Amino acid sequence: MTEPRTPTARRYLMCRPDFFEVTYEINPWMDVTRATDRERAIAQWETLRDAYLAWGHTVELIDPAPGLPDMVYAANGATVVDGLVYSARFRYPERAAEGPLYEKWFADHGFITQTAAQINEGEGDILLVGDTFLAGSGFRTDPAAHAELAALSGHEVVTLELVDPRFYHLDTAIAVLDSRPGHELIAYYPPAFSATSQAVLAARYPDAVMATEADAVALGLNAVSDGLHVVVAPAAVDLAVELRARGFEPHPVDTTELLKGGGGAKCCTLEIRS
Repeated sequence: MTEPRTPTARRYLMCRPDFFEVTYEINPWMDVTRATDRERAIAQWETLRDAYLAWGHTVELIDPAPGLPDMVYAANGATVVDGLVYSARFRYPERAAEGPLYEKWFADHGFITQTAAQINEGEGDILLVGDTFLAGSGFRTDPAAHAELAALSGHEVVTLELVDPRFYHLDTAIAVLDSRPGHELIAYYPPAFSATSQAVLAARYPDAVMATEADAVALGLNAVSDGLHVVVAPAAVDLAVELRARGFEPHPVDTTELLKGGGGAKCCTLEIRS
């Protein structure tokens, strides 16, 4: 019998893509020779924001900064749990200035912030499932950051090794569908992970939804769930079928323009957990 799904009110931080363009290449999705349409990116972002508002969620906004086109990918900006903000420390110099801007936003809004000593890219590589953080490594975030986060937060942090450069952040290979303790459910694409990490995921989440390669390459796992509604890439049709079978309501939102920078719905959405 399918478990009844219940949405919970969320608070998100987003950044309007007023300066979105692809001027450098730091992941396989980026191609500086391919034109970007900023107005289309803004329209797609607004559709995503409006979906959250329609479901009763709170959306906070951080001002975009010129020269930081990837700032739209707010999930990379920090990790927030129990009101504590663990700042991002980006691997590539092109994004380095984003971390302090996000940390300042949180400090200005009354949050306790902790400046990271170790390289990490926020919720891009750090996902809370129940009381446990799943933390990616292999391309962007150093495993040393996992230990730093565990010490700061008091939460268990489980390291997962990513091995396919297309899925350079954990949130491109795993979607958290239900984050309630005792009801944890994820979807993931096994080939994105090392054999050891696949075994860890299989043992911890035997009921997980397995994404197809078609789902994964559409960045279908870069999804956002409130426990019932799941924002998903329209091209991730297999995943949508599985979500309905599990009692969720998939809500396709086109983020293909933003995908030119390597991100989808989740990349644009940083959850604020007070």
